[in-house]
Amino acid sequence: MRASRNIRLGIKNLYLHLLRSLLTMLGVMFGVGSVVGMLAVGEGASAQALDQIRKLGSNNILLDSMKPTEDEQVGQRRSMMSVYGLTYEDELRLKRTLPMVRRTVPVKIVRKEGRLGTRSLELRVVGTTHEWFELVKRRVIVGRVLTPEDTTTFSNICILTELGARKLLATEESLGKNIRLGSDVFQVAGIVESEAGTAGTIRTPDQEVDAYIPLNVCRERFGDTITRRTTGSFERELVELHQILVEVTSLDHVEAASGAIERMLKRFHKRDDYRISVPLALLRQAEETKRTMNIVLGSIAAISLLVGGIGIMNIMLASVTERTREIGIRRALGATGKHIIAQFLIETVVLSVLGGIAGIGFGFAVPWLIERFADMPTIVTAWSVGLAVGISGAVGIVFGLYPAIRAAQVDPIVALRHE
Repeated sequence: MRASRNIRLGIKNLYLHLLRSLLTMLGVMFGVGSVVGMLAVGEGASAQALDQIRKLGSNNILLDSMKPTEDEQVGQRRSMMSVYGLTYEDELRLKRTLPMVRRTVPVKIVRKEGRLGTRSLELRVVGTTHEWFELVKRRVIVGRVLTPEDTTTFSNICILTELGARKLLATEESLGKNIRLGSDVFQVAGIVESEAGTAGTIRTPDQEVDAYIPLNVCRERFGDTITRRTTGSFERELVELHQILVEVTSLDHVEAASGAIERMLKRFHKRDDYRISVPLALLRQAEETKRTMNIVLGSIAAISLLVGGIGIMNIMLASVTERTREIGIRRALGATGKHIIAQFLIETVVLSVLGGIAGIGFGFAVPWLIERFADMPTIVTAWSVGLAVGISGAVGIVFGLYPAIRAAQVDPIVALRHE
């Protein structure tokens, strides 16, 4: 009953100086809103990066063929053949000799013009196996993906990405259409969702305009040699495999497998014509960066709460001076120092909590405005809201404690004489 009476009395005293109380609450409101808003921005950016990395597969290791620098210089000379990159033997050795490797997926990439009637579009033709779609999971919009039978029967079928299908097929019926890839005809057997981008320093294995065909068909139709013609010269490259996706048996073996793969490739490659990317290492780094970012953003936003707390202390010290006679009367009627401290503490906590509640609304509005006008992802988490409210309550106690103690230490006789 006493606590309820003190709360009502505290709210009544704050209402008597409504404008001053509202202005004091603004500091807490903006502080809480800043904490919620800034953590939402950091959480959104981190979640986007982490999502891209997870799509690469935490159990996966990505190997890419890289053209050595010296080959780039030699390739500028006319009619020179550049031989580099991963080989079919590399893929077999990885599959057969490393016990921690569950499976490998070879990938061959060529650029070809896709044609359907009068429409044409440059496509990235990806020769691979059916297991590619098990490691790089993409939603099937219509039809199907590659199957083991497509490889064994040398089927002339292709799987298009959604963006490529829209540009090339337009209003045509999707499935069963025959399109030309270079000089060869392939039948569209399915369409998968387009999703490409980068995850940190790693580029996702797929791109927005891809056509997936069986690896053996790609090798038979297009070969391993790529010729690029320019004005007055042409460049030839021999690359057997452009990528190898390696799935490791468990997360605990990823780093060990990465080291074993690097040692094996160094043994059979005299030059650095490959790159090893480990999404798990990038994922751990991104999670550590996320924690650091949350601490930094939270600390910056907490400064606003500190300013709001100083405002509360200032206003409560002024209130103690204004209410000196009231304090003296309460002491004369039997109120103890603890009662005076409780009264003023309740007022500061009410002030800060109400400011915190208003700040939550402001904290939700900031991410919404950022998403709407800056097109940045934001995520408001329950823990950030709870943290902001908890801090606002703590600010009320910490910064209200000194004015409350000072009020309790006022001499009753001196207070009764105060005008």
